[in-house]
Amino acid sequence: MIRLNDIKNTLSFPSEETSLGSGLSSYLPQGDIPCPPRALLTVFSIIQSDHSITLLSPHSITDFEMYPLPWQALTIVATEIIVKSPSFNRGGNPMHEYDALIVGAGGAGLYAALEASKAGKTAVLSKLFPIRSHTGAAQGGIGAALGNLEEDKPEWHAFDTVKGGDYLTDQNAAILLAEDAIQAVYELENKGLPFSRTPDGLIDQRRFGGHTRNFGEAPVRRACYAADRTGHMILQTLYQQCIKNNVTFFDEYYLLDVIIEGQRCRGLVTIKLSTGEILTFKAKAVLFATGGFGRMFRITSNAYANTGDGQALLVNRGVPLEDLEFYQFHPTGIRGLGILITEGVRGEGGILRNAKGERFMERYAPTLLDLAPRDMIARAIHSEIREFRGIKGDGSVDDFIHLDATHLGKEKIETKLPDIAEFSRTYLGVDPADEPMSVHPTAHYAMGGIPTDLDGRVIFDSQGTTYQGLYAAGECACVSVHGANRLGTNSLVELIVYGRRAGQHMAQYVKGADLGTVSPDVGEPSQARLAELRSHGNGPNPESLRQKMQRVMMENVGIYRNGENMAKAITALREMRQVYTQIRANDPSKAFNTQVLEVLELGHLLDLAYMVTACALNRQESRGAHAREDYPERDDQNWLKHTLAWLEGEKIRLDYKNVEISRWAPKPRKY
Repeated sequence: MIRLNDIKNTLSFPSEETSLGSGLSSYLPQGDIPCPPRALLTVFSIIQSDHSITLLSPHSITDFEMYPLPWQALTIVATEIIVKSPSFNRGGNPMHEYDALIVGAGGAGLYAALEASKAGKTAVLSKLFPIRSHTGAAQGGIGAALGNLEEDKPEWHAFDTVKGGDYLTDQNAAILLAEDAIQAVYELENKGLPFSRTPDGLIDQRRFGGHTRNFGEAPVRRACYAADRTGHMILQTLYQQCIKNNVTFFDEYYLLDVIIEGQRCRGLVTIKLSTGEILTFKAKAVLFATGGFGRMFRITSNAYANTGDGQALLVNRGVPLEDLEFYQFHPTGIRGLGILITEGVRGEGGILRNAKGERFMERYAPTLLDLAPRDMIARAIHSEIREFRGIKGDGSVDDFIHLDATHLGKEKIETKLPDIAEFSRTYLGVDPADEPMSVHPTAHYAMGGIPTDLDGRVIFDSQGTTYQGLYAAGECACVSVHGANRLGTNSLVELIVYGRRAGQHMAQYVKGADLGTVSPDVGEPSQARLAELRSHGNGPNPESLRQKMQRVMMENVGIYRNGENMAKAITALREMRQVYTQIRANDPSKAFNTQVLEVLELGHLLDLAYMVTACALNRQESRGAHAREDYPERDDQNWLKHTLAWLEGEKIRLDYKNVEISRWAPKPRKY
C-alpha cells in the first residue's frame, strides 16, 4: 500500500538544485514496494493536472490489486513530470497556473468564477472562507423591476439609478444594470436561492429608498428579498454552484502583489496564511473582487476584512482609481457600533423620529419621506443632531435618532426582519416590536474604485484604454453605475450583473490568450517586505496609528466636509504614512501571523484614505454623498466629470473622464 502523502514526501527536494535527475534516487528507499499501477496513474494525473506537487493531499488509495513496482521506475517517471511541468520553479517560490484567477469570494467574485469556469481552469483566492465574505452583510434585497406586486419597468429603475447618483452615473451602465437585473434575479432563483414569496408563490418585493414608479411619482416595490438575509443567501447559492462546477478555492490566502508587465496582467503573488509560505499564481486573466475599504472610518458597517487590499495594490502598480471622493454613509447603523440596520425596515413602514417624536423627513423629502436616497437621509439625521433634536440633545457626534418599527407588529417583524430583531435585542437591548431602535449614520459603501468598462476590463487612462487580462467587479470596481450616491439594493444587482458579465468576458478572453512567462523570483520583493516586518523592531504601535486614521477620517472627511478640515486631514495622513514606514511586527512567526496581516492592511487603508481626502478636497462642489459646506451647490458646468487619481509617492496626480449622458439630461435632484 502506498499513500499520496508518501509520494509527496518522496518527491520533496532539498533546497539545492542538484536534487533533480538521477540524484533523486539517493533520497528514495531501495527495493520493490507493492503499488497498484492504477494508483500510480492517479498520482501522476494529479501532479500533471495541477502542475504542482504542493497540491497533493494525504488521501490513501484503496481497493486496488497490489503489484510490486521498483522505486527506481517511480523515480524516473516522477522526475520527468516535474522537470517538464511549466510551473516547477527551481529557484523561487511554488507557482500555480490557471486560465482564470479571481481574487475575492463575495457575490461578484463567485459569479465571475462560475462563468469563467465554463471555459477554463478557474480558481478563487480569498483571505476568508467564501461564505464569510461581506456580501453576506447585505440584508434588505436586490432590486429588479419584476412587477410582481405593482407595475414596474426597467426604464424606471435605470432613471432612479441615474437620479440617485446625482447624474454622475454613466447612463449606459445604469440602463444595462436595470435591464439585466430581471434575468439575474430569475437565474439566482433557478440556481436555488430561497426568495421570500407572495401568497401566489411569486418572488416577494418591498419598497426601498430612492426606487420609484413613473420617474419619481411615488415609491415602488422593487426589492426582491429573502427575509433580511438576502446577501447571505446569494453567497450560499453561488458558492454551492462554484463547487458543483469544479472551481478551485484557495481559502485564507492573502494577496501581496499583482504581476503587471506593460498593459498585461500575468498573475499574483500571495501568502498562505496558515504557513506563511509565498506562492505565485500565473494566469491568463485575473479579476479583482476584493470589496470595499470602510475600515478607514471609526464608525462603519464594514467587516474588519474590508481594508481595500485590491484597490491599494493596483494603485501602487500604476493603476488609477476613479471617483474616490464619493463615500456613502448609510443612515441607520446601530448606535455606537455602526452595525447595519437594513433599509428594509423603512421599506416595511419604519419611521425615523427625533427627540420630539417628529417624523422629520417630512421637512427634507416630502414625497418619499423615509425612503429618500441614503445620502439625503444621512445628511438630514446629521442636521437634526446638529440642531439639538437628537435623542440626547447635546449635538455631539455620538448623538442619535430613533427608528420606530413598533407599529409594524411583532409577527411582521419576526417574519420579514428576523435578523434585525435579533441584532436589536443583542446590541441595543431593545425589542423593535416594543421600543424604537437607536441609530445614526455609519460609513457603508465606496462608489469609487478601480475603473472598468461594461465588461469589467480595467481602464488605465481617461480615454478608456483597457489592460489585457485584468478585470474588476463589485464594490472594489467603478463601472460608474452608482455615480455620486448608490441606491439601496443596487449593490447586489451590480455584483450579479457585472460580476456575471466580467466572468463571461474572461471566459472568451482566455480561449485565445497565452500564459506567458513569469520570472521565478517575482515573489522576492514580497518576501523581503515580510522579512522586514518580522525583524523585531521597536517601531510605532500600529493600532494607535489605525485609530488616529479612523478618527481623522470620521471628523474631517465624513458626511459634511469643508476645505479647511480636509487640508488638515491631508497633512495628518501624510505624516501617518511616514510613521507607517517604521512599523514592525513583534511576532516573528510565519503561521497565522495576524499582526503582520493587520500591518499590511493598515498600509492599504492609509494609502486609500490619503487619496479619498485629496480627491474630496479637489472637487469644489456638492454632489451626492460628497457634501461640502464651503461649496454647497452642484456645479454641472465645471464638475460633471469623473475623477481619475494616480498615487505617485507623496503626490497624487489627477485627471478626468467624461460622464456618459445618453438618455436623461441633468436636473435638480428633488424627492
